[in-house]
Amino acid sequence: MRAPVNKMIPLSVVDGPGCRTAVFVQGCNIACAYCHNPETQRLCSGCGLCIGQCPSSALSLSGKSVLWNEAVCIQCDHCIRICPHHSSPKVRWLEASEVWAQIEKNMPFIQGITVSGGECSLYPEFLTELFTLAGKAGLSCFLDSNGCVDFSVFPGLMAVTDNVMLDVKAWDFQVFHRLTGGDNSDVKKNLKYLAQMGKLYEVRLVCLDEETAPGTGPSERREVDMEEVIAGVADEVRPYLEKFRLKLIAFRNFGVRGRLETRKSPPPEQMERLKELAVTCGFKNIQIV
Repeated sequence: MRAPVNKMIPLSVVDGPGCRTAVFVQGCNIACAYCHNPETQRLCSGCGLCIGQCPSSALSLSGKSVLWNEAVCIQCDHCIRICPHHSSPKVRWLEASEVWAQIEKNMPFIQGITVSGGECSLYPEFLTELFTLAGKAGLSCFLDSNGCVDFSVFPGLMAVTDNVMLDVKAWDFQVFHRLTGGDNSDVKKNLKYLAQMGKLYEVRLVCLDEETAPGTGPSERREVDMEEVIAGVADEVRPYLEKFRLKLIAFRNFGVRGRLETRKSPPPEQMERLKELAVTCGFKNIQIV
């Protein structure tokens, strides 16, 4: 099975435990206002806007597809910055076996692989094939997911998945929808499902500063219901709170486009308050980054 691959990081120490190869697929089923890599959200539409603006002439049009010549590309990412569709012309459709061939080169240095995105769960057959190959080689297999696809309908994928790093972006449906354009019912379902299976490695919450967003009035509602997420997760999976880590991620506007691109990061004292709340709610393993 094939999947659109945006990029691969051969050696990563921030995408799960130990040193891992990280694979980033293209395409997402939501559109977070604070997304720091919005160029992974959609597949290339073939509009061709980027072709004439490429300084190294690495892009060309073939029918309705933009072709990327990696050999002459200077990796300036100008094409990504000017794309109006939150996409990239540098995506490659690869078979799981082709991705594995690249990962295999890193075997002496890595303990596992992590597939992220975009949203990796949009390509369950590809993931199942890739994880089967990696598992046979003794590598641990992690998913980095927004949780908006029901994992329980893919038992084959879950059988070869060791752990999942799950984003819980908001708890209230309306807050979640306003932030992402999506529905968080499957996120909550996956939270309990993964915890019960012992495959929930980490729950992650991006934390914004608590001030009103620039240019809005005092009635502006918060972008993220951070306290509700912490309390909600704790109540949902209370028997398993010692089994996974809660990661509180301070928002940074690097790469962000749209209404939050000028939003500042939350101050350290706010992050510490959220950590204290998490402790009160029963979390044992809490990390601020």
